[in-house]
Amino acid sequence: MGYLQILRRRWRTLTVVTLLVVAAAAGMTLMVTPQYTANTQFFVSTADSSDSSQLAQGGTFTQQRVKSYSQLLKAPKLLDPVIAKAGIDEQPNTLANRITATTPPDTVLIDVVVTDPEPGKARDIAQAIAETFPTVVADLERVTPSADSPVKVTLLREPTMPDAPVSPNPVRNIALGLVLGLLAGFAAAVLKQLLDTKLRTKEDVESMTEAVVLGGIPFDADAEKHPLIIQADPLAGRAEAFRALRTNLQFVDVANHPRVIVVTSSIAGEGKSSTTANLALAMAESGASVCVVEGDLRRPRLLTYLGLEGSVGLTDVLIGRYELDDVLQPFGAHSLTVLGAGATPPNPSELLGSTSMRNTLDELRRRFDYVLIDGAPVLPVTDSTVLTRLADGAIIVAGSGVVNKDQFEHALDTFETVNGTVLGVVLNRVPRQTRGGYYDYRYESPPEGVPNRSAKGGRRRRAEDTTRPRRDLVGS
Repeated sequence: MGYLQILRRRWRTLTVVTLLVVAAAAGMTLMVTPQYTANTQFFVSTADSSDSSQLAQGGTFTQQRVKSYSQLLKAPKLLDPVIAKAGIDEQPNTLANRITATTPPDTVLIDVVVTDPEPGKARDIAQAIAETFPTVVADLERVTPSADSPVKVTLLREPTMPDAPVSPNPVRNIALGLVLGLLAGFAAAVLKQLLDTKLRTKEDVESMTEAVVLGGIPFDADAEKHPLIIQADPLAGRAEAFRALRTNLQFVDVANHPRVIVVTSSIAGEGKSSTTANLALAMAESGASVCVVEGDLRRPRLLTYLGLEGSVGLTDVLIGRYELDDVLQPFGAHSLTVLGAGATPPNPSELLGSTSMRNTLDELRRRFDYVLIDGAPVLPVTDSTVLTRLADGAIIVAGSGVVNKDQFEHALDTFETVNGTVLGVVLNRVPRQTRGGYYDYRYESPPEGVPNRSAKGGRRRRAEDTTRPRRDLVGS
């Protein structure tokens, strides 16, 4: 995955980290005590420079001396009289930490900077240094008390009252915090992406299997309340996504068009049952005769979504207690028939792989254009892999952000082990902000007889653009 895609997916992480670093920089700027500086400058020369040779020698002498004088500015020999003259109560070693002396290369200049939280105090200390330093140097350079000093220190720049603090610098600190925040945020986004094991996008699916991505079903927070979206809100974008899935399924293996299809998932909670029900409704409303079978004999939920009776069903047919016609239930206004799971058996896998099951599927194939089987998840139990060997193939529902990549890959390996045919993958719960996402395109006023939940106080749904070719339903 490219860095731009990572940033597009993890922009929240980048933004949060950047804001935190900028806020930290701003907080530190506010907490730091402002510092003021007062500057002064000295010129060092030799007292006797009557001819050019003495002048040259004196220049070399003073350049060597200024290096020592810059250290003198932090010595108690100078700082004790400076403290007395400035009238401050401070130890020489403490004051030395706030004095900076530099000598520009190849010059006889000494630049002195005094830093203090109080601008007046900084100026007073610098003024005391300006008055004291030439005298201390002269005293040190005298050979005898009565002799003249061979070195002369001249004050070039009088210290002045600082009018603005030199630190903190809010603009600089915030800009630096922004740069560091962006770098840290980008690193956090990349790290989070590398550590993310969830299967989320079409690209994730296509990087793991050659099976076609049949469609993408957008996430809907109301899905649990309204699982049959094609019936509850036919104009919703999620309903259109199921119709696009139905259309794309017609192009799978055209030479041997699959009619008996197992719909399963890697683990529970990926939406396989609601996908089966809505796909069956979409097929039925197109004019095809469809039978949807509740093939998850352990935790059947399909009939709960459809609101049908489930006391008898498939298991009763398989053990010969009832005939097939006795347990088939019509649903809705279209040619949709439902076969419930029936009583929970002690041996679901053996029952689903039995000769009776094969005969039942053959009979359903003869009666209906399509047979959709809501199978159990692949990883917990083997029921769906057993069923796939009796059907024309399987559709794997992958819940975006629900299933791990390892789990999805394990499910694919399971089908490969039993030579099961994977017809394609349906990416469910696709976030609506995914690139190539979904767009609203519904009637301003729905046709007569078509429900519109948004008009009854419910939130208005955004419809999805699901009319593109089958491999482009999920944002690439």
